[in-house]
Amino acid sequence: MPSVFTRIIDGELPGRFVYTDDRCVAFLSVNPLRAGHTLVVPRLEVDHWIDLAPTEWEHLMRIAQRLAAALHRAYEPTKVGMMLAGLEVPHVHIHLVPIDGVNDLDFGNANPNPAPEDLDAAARTIRGAVEALEDV
Repeated sequence: MPSVFTRIIDGELPGRFVYTDDRCVAFLSVNPLRAGHTLVVPRLEVDHWIDLAPTEWEHLMRIAQRLAAALHRAYEPTKVGMMLAGLEVPHVHIHLVPIDGVNDLDFGNANPNPAPEDLDAAARTIRGAVEALEDV
């Protein structure tokens, strides 16, 4: 059975995408820790990051770094946190979260019911920041 992320990637479930290429995608978390909480996910369904081919891992890190720069530009946090937890969905994914303190990475603080208009606005903001970085 495909993971929920594969179903989002395949268009079976909705997702607010902020980046796509032939090897990975990035979309907003449906339970964000903070505004802009983005997941970077390989198209290839692999459960554990240690099982990814090194070239796939390197690609995910390049994209994560680029998106983190866009998040930093868009939200002006102290840092952009990056986390691999991987327990909730059996599909490799990198969490990118604009943070001002370590507590901002506590999944106990996730918003279980974000307003759709807030997620739409965050997706537009991040896509705009990615485009602005490409112009530099």
